Amino acid sequence: MTVNPLVRLGELGQSPWFDYITRELLQTGELARLIAQDGLRGMTTNPTIFEKAVAGSDRYDADIRALADSGLTPAEIFETLAVADVRQACDLFLPLYNTCEGRDGFVSIEVSPELARHTEGTVREARRLWEAVDRPNVMIKIPGTAEGLAAITRCLVRGINVNITLLFGVERYREVLEAFLTALEQRRARREPINRLASVASFFVSRVDTKLDPMLEKSADAAARGLRGTIAIANALVAYEAFQQTFRGPRWDALAREGARVQRPLWASTSTKDPAYPDVYYVEALIAPDTVNTLPPETFAAYRDHGRPEVRITDQTIADAKGRVDALARSGFQLEDVTRALENEGVQKFSASFTTLLAGVGQKAMALSGAH
Repeated sequence: MTVNPLVRLGELGQSPWFDYITRELLQTGELARLIAQDGLRGMTTNPTIFEKAVAGSDRYDADIRALADSGLTPAEIFETLAVADVRQACDLFLPLYNTCEGRDGFVSIEVSPELARHTEGTVREARRLWEAVDRPNVMIKIPGTAEGLAAITRCLVRGINVNITLLFGVERYREVLEAFLTALEQRRARREPINRLASVASFFVSRVDTKLDPMLEKSADAAARGLRGTIAIANALVAYEAFQQTFRGPRWDALAREGARVQRPLWASTSTKDPAYPDVYYVEALIAPDTVNTLPPETFAAYRDHGRPEVRITDQTIADAKGRVDALARSGFQLEDVTRALENEGVQKFSASFTTLLAGVGQKAMALSGAH
């Protein structure tokens, strides 16, 4: 019998996570099946995912009605629903979390995207969500903006597991790696344990091509046009080299001796947006040890059906990637400008999605409240 490609990813050192949550998934036994049969090792959520879950299901209606009748605002109703779902998902992943001694089995919940530019507000909300979910295998998602960096360190120092999101550029990613190491060192200086503190850095992949490809297509330079569909993966490979460089040498060894675990790169935005590329294009190219790939349901199913798992990040593929990034610069395109624009757009999109979500919850609450 052939091994499930998703299970094989886990054997190669990459953890497949699900970029999706709904109450139906939790309550029908489907999530438990994915964990048991498909090697699912974690889960991520965001406001867009919750918006679709709440709008597309009546499983939340009774709770929304009760919470609205008790006088909660749409934001409070949403948080109550999200915390309940994430807590239930954490419980389903807890046996895995315990079996692998806290290396996997995490579920992420996001601070309000409206706080992406506010350090203090982010720290306060992260602490509140951490205490509300009250599970060892929850991760609090914090945007990797300039303002988020200090919040990331402060939350990790408090012992909160953090998933840093909205990372597009390698330079920002290096700052996130530094924030993680600094937090571990501060905890060690306070004689607090560092062996179970967990963090991932969500590096967004396909959106780089989505943004850059149309520019490359219009270029008069044939070399530039030839780079279409290659820069997103190249950017991620250069990020993986930064990861490798960070977690070796005396500074890291001193932390590893006390049980510290690496902050794994998590490949996000790995669904294929351009139909010209294969549906598992951004999964296949980024298989490597100590990584996570968070997959939406369609990409997850596609990989289970026809994934061909083997380690593909090597010294050679990294060298090739750096060559492509250099060629892009020679053609007059600055990757850093593209990734900076994507970060700003990402903050705006997540914030707009959050606003839409709260409006939808508010409308449902008004329709249901008193409709006994």
